[in-house]
Amino acid sequence: MVATPSARDETLAEIAVRHGRDYETVRGQWARQAVWPPATGKRGKWKLYDSATVDAVIARHFVRDTGSLEPRRLYTAKEIEAATGISAGTIRTDRTKLRADGTPRWPAPDDTSEKAHRWYGDTITTELKKRRKYKRSAPKK
Repeated sequence: MVATPSARDETLAEIAVRHGRDYETVRGQWARQAVWPPATGKRGKWKLYDSATVDAVIARHFVRDTGSLEPRRLYTAKEIEAATGISAGTIRTDRTKLRADGTPRWPAPDDTSEKAHRWYGDTITTELKKRRKYKRSAPKK
């Protein structure tokens, strides 16, 4: 008798769609990590993974924590650094760089009336959802 896959089981392609990531990112980077859960079965030629277990692994290892930013409060780059771990220097640098699609890597400040430019918490949270957590798979030699 063939085991019927659970409704909670999904393929890598379905995981990618649900998390808003490229399939190649999920298949080529996330699923190759030692922390990735084992397959629970197959649907045709595709391996299936338990969605609850996958969500826990993604939240812990691959998605950047947005911290506890207040949506309508203005934050300076130093305050963003303290809350999220992204350095103020990275924010300044990313304001001058563009992504492949032509959009800036960091949004323009919401308030430029003072010497230190400031961003609303919801602007930062939206930007952090686009960024990935960087982890080295092996130390540099």
